[in-house]
Amino acid sequence: MRDYLRFLVYLILAFGFSIAQAGSYEDWFVAIKRDDPKAVSELLKRGFDPNTVDPSGRQGLFMALQDGSLKAAEVLVAWPKTNVEWRSPKDESPLMIASLKGHTELVKKLIARDAHVSKPGWAPLHYAATAGHVEIMRILLEEHAFIDAESPNRTTPLMMAAHYGNPEAVKLLLEEGADPTLRNELGLSAVEFAQRANRRDAAEMIAAAIRARAPKGKW
Repeated sequence: MRDYLRFLVYLILAFGFSIAQAGSYEDWFVAIKRDDPKAVSELLKRGFDPNTVDPSGRQGLFMALQDGSLKAAEVLVAWPKTNVEWRSPKDESPLMIASLKGHTELVKKLIARDAHVSKPGWAPLHYAATAGHVEIMRILLEEHAFIDAESPNRTTPLMMAAHYGNPEAVKLLLEEGADPTLRNELGLSAVEFAQRANRRDAAEMIAAAIRARAPKGKW
């Protein structure tokens, strides 16, 4: 009888714990979605794992940056147990999303937490160049981001800036030494990326950089 009662108490406690965890799971992602830093902090202090993923496979910090919940993101970046190098199924990091979205202060804080500014494949500089976030590009380059980083199909940040970014992003990359002669796996150069997007100013800047590199008499 005593063993039965002990087993019953164990079941009750286990059931209560599972319910509490289930509630915490839901509360966690609701708090991030609502950009509620107080609720996020309270859950963290209660021991909730900040690297838990939602049903779609997104870690909390990644989700906060992607959805613009910046106060929640601030709390998560500051929390020592948050994995700032978590990767999505597409190999995207929180720093890549912050770079794409233009969250400059969070980019700085992620780097202070040793988030990688360079990585194989798509890198934060590709994402910042795509959106034309020049200040973030400067920060990444100052932290020694590889300027000619190649995506899986060998597309460089300069190519992305030429097609999707802005003239200021193109100008910065060229001034900092990006190679304007590189081509991706489809054989496309940065000039051709710019031309395909009808960005004459970018195409002319890149063409001028190529001419400046060429030996005399080649152009």
